[in-house]
Amino acid sequence: MENFENALMGGHPNSLGNTVEVVATVLKRPERFEELFNCYFSEDEVVRLRVSNAMKRIGKEQKALLVPYIDRFLDVISTIEQASTQWTLAQLFLLLEHDLSALQLRKAKELLIKNLGRYDDWIVLNTTMETLGRWAKKDAKLKQWLIPQLERLSKDQRKSVHGRAKKILLKIQ
Repeated sequence: MENFENALMGGHPNSLGNTVEVVATVLKRPERFEELFNCYFSEDEVVRLRVSNAMKRIGKEQKALLVPYIDRFLDVISTIEQASTQWTLAQLFLLLEHDLSALQLRKAKELLIKNLGRYDDWIVLNTTMETLGRWAKKDAKLKQWLIPQLERLSKDQRKSVHGRAKKILLKIQ
């Protein structure tokens, strides 16, 4: 596969396009991970969406490839104003939880707390609640902050959002 950005362009925005093929290439040739990571800076929103999907797939197969990029996910990728990027970060931070330093975990919590109040996208809300809910089991201060947020979201009109909020509330109370 020649150029990842070109490979990830085109087709229906909700399709995977060539994401699976790109992931297979990176898993066979990990030295190309940086090239894929740099596709987060594409002008094409669909490319960025597919990069996020690729990151989740790579993380499930070879999490170690993502670990050296934790700071860049926290400091650079987190500034991308795209829902798919933000919901992927919530999932990646949970996947990488045991690889995060104390400072990285604090930054991840701060980002997700901000996202829970800032985004209205149902997937961002659901993935963020899930990650924060798991972390709140071990963090009393986070739990104290999260409970009113979950109570608020348990009244959301969207079934998936209010259902997830209620489920997480039950788990952490």
